[in-house]
Amino acid sequence: MKLGQLITAEDLVKVYHLGEFDIHALRGVSLTIEKGEFVAIMGPSGSGKSTLMHILGCLDRPTKGRYLLEGKDVSSLDRNSLAAVRNQKIGFVFQTFNLLPRTTALENVELPLLYDGTPGRDRAEKARRALAMVGLEGRENSHPNQLSGGQQQRVAVARALINEPSIILADEPTGNLDTRTSVEVMEIFQALNDSGITIVLITHERDIAAYAKRNIAFRDGKIVRDEMVSRRRNAKEELLTIPKSDLEEEI
Repeated sequence: MKLGQLITAEDLVKVYHLGEFDIHALRGVSLTIEKGEFVAIMGPSGSGKSTLMHILGCLDRPTKGRYLLEGKDVSSLDRNSLAAVRNQKIGFVFQTFNLLPRTTALENVELPLLYDGTPGRDRAEKARRALAMVGLEGRENSHPNQLSGGQQQRVAVARALINEPSIILADEPTGNLDTRTSVEVMEIFQALNDSGITIVLITHERDIAAYAKRNIAFRDGKIVRDEMVSRRRNAKEELLTIPKSDLEEEI
């Protein structure tokens, strides 16, 4: 593995067996991602991008091929070992936020630390720092229904940061958000990436992929394009020209 290389995927194949039919989700995918990159993986539904994210996030294993995370081959680990890697190395952000409705923002962010035995006082302090990183100081005791969609996604990002992961995997993180809120979330990702955090973003939207530094396009289970973004969008600058909604100002 080269110095600074975080992810190495070698000839990944994923086949799902559905009755008499075989669904080839990945057809020999190879790629590398360096530490500190911001990569958007694009493609229409059924192109293989979500299957790749599940493998990179240790939520699934390839049928064939190897996946190395920080030089360790995780493609053949058992379920418990994969769960440990997920909790220690990977932060997830999903389209639907996946927040517990009856728990506060602080408690939602603390959740990953419950699995490694971190004492309660340390959990709370780390969660407060993570919420501050995404601009939610003072909202620690708010429940999800007291937060806007963008604020809920910020809580989800803070939860992904709590274990200081090697990589953040974001699966369609702006899919349920309006235009301004989507740009706000991308501003957070760009700021986190500027601080050195590696981000892999799954999206089917070209305009969202333009916030990343590198775009990888999928079709029919294969990579059809892998290129640096030549005209990268700057979310912080764009927010200066997009007015806030009345609802957002009230919240």
